[in-house]
Amino acid sequence: MTNAHRDALFVLVKSLSKSEKRQFKLYVGRLGVNTDAKFLALFNLMDKIRKYDEKVILETGIVKKAQLSNLKAHLYKQILVSLRLNPVNQNFRVQIREQLDFATILYQKGLYKQSLKILDKAKSTAIENEEKNIAYEIVELEKIIETQYITRSIPDRADELAIQAKELSAQNVMTSKLSNLSLQLYGIMLKVGYVRSDEDYTRVKNYFEKHLPKYQLKDLGFREKLWLYKAHLWYSFLTQDFLSSYKYASKWVDLFYEHEEQINLNPVFFLKGNHYLLESIFYVKYSSHFREVLDRLETVVGSTDFPKNDNISSLAFLYINANKLNLHFLEGTFNKGVYLVKIIEYGINKHKDRIDAHHIMVLYYKIACLYFGIGDNKTCIQYLKKIINNKNLKMREDLMCFARVLSLVAHYEAGMDYHLEIQLKSTYKFLLKMNDLHAVQKEMIKFLRNLGNIFPSELKNEFQKLHTELKKYENHPYEKRAFLYLDIISWLESHLENRPVADIIREKAMAVKR
Repeated sequence: MTNAHRDALFVLVKSLSKSEKRQFKLYVGRLGVNTDAKFLALFNLMDKIRKYDEKVILETGIVKKAQLSNLKAHLYKQILVSLRLNPVNQNFRVQIREQLDFATILYQKGLYKQSLKILDKAKSTAIENEEKNIAYEIVELEKIIETQYITRSIPDRADELAIQAKELSAQNVMTSKLSNLSLQLYGIMLKVGYVRSDEDYTRVKNYFEKHLPKYQLKDLGFREKLWLYKAHLWYSFLTQDFLSSYKYASKWVDLFYEHEEQINLNPVFFLKGNHYLLESIFYVKYSSHFREVLDRLETVVGSTDFPKNDNISSLAFLYINANKLNLHFLEGTFNKGVYLVKIIEYGINKHKDRIDAHHIMVLYYKIACLYFGIGDNKTCIQYLKKIINNKNLKMREDLMCFARVLSLVAHYEAGMDYHLEIQLKSTYKFLLKMNDLHAVQKEMIKFLRNLGNIFPSELKNEFQKLHTELKKYENHPYEKRAFLYLDIISWLESHLENRPVADIIREKAMAVKR
């Protein structure tokens, strides 16, 4: 049996809205001969069943096993054609591609003048909307046609097209270099997280400087600036320069507000830019600005003008709710954030086919931190288990590491220390394997390991020793990342002052409120 999540056709069918299913059936029914088609019968069956089961399909007699693969491929193609024709999906990129296809057909029929007229209009639209790759394709086709359609203006036209091609090519090369750099840095971030040593920092810095192309900001268009700011943002995140990440995330978002038409044309980049801006603000603890940015984002996303589709809905759910949790962490209002758990659980189930496992695990970690903050350590442990027991998670090794460290602390807080020694050994081995054993983690594990040998009367003194030791690393360039995942300092202070950790965090938030 094929797993439902691995069968592309089944996932596509299940992703269709009611209107899209109706549109598909109307599209198929445009020709009477299709009403009894096998691919339509397969579509109706897949629409009804809850899980993909090849055996069930074959038992219906719709298709023989040897033909199933071809029938599925045909159905997949027909659904995509139907979706392409749906007015909802008729964005400007699809429209430009469509015009390019029409012009190509006219050219092949020898109708050069008509073809050039369509191409000129499509090119203007492409350049206006920063779609320079398509614009370059159009110019290349114009050059081919102009060599066969002789007019008196051909000398001037040749120069014009040659200059346009050269300019678009240079812009596309710049965009490609910047997007490659951004993608590579993002890949490093997902795989290993922040830099961990001078050696890591030097390697990332050299890579960034070597691959950052030379440019003049005034010569860059919207698309090139967007990739430039993204590359700088990932470099700043990697090197834990959060003021710099705030700077470039702000430039990214401001770029969209300066070119408001691009919000509707590139809603995914707009959402991501706001998410990284909020994340940067969270790291620099600028709580008042955090709320402003989040409120503005919700207003834009909730407006009637903002594009609506399944992918955008999934991203909006992910980014808005993750940052609502961050706002409660920032202000120490953990109790007020509990209502978000049901919303997030529902959303994860609704959007699970569009949100990758990495982001789902990040949400679970944030929920675990929320429950840790209100002192519900057993529920905290339940959510951490979802991360720790996930054997398929290949990204964000740092998230896996800190989930285990938080689990140790939560077990201690919950009084579930009968298996603590086994967990300590397991966590220690895991951190060594991941090459992620840093000073903060070493001190935490050493403290927890010695708990069994400490008399109750000595406990407060030991908490004070650990607090003094960890404070050294609070602003350390490489060790401070531990405090981004878990506010260990506030946890220790809550024990020293015999007060809830949420109160400590809330007081700190008020003290630095800007």
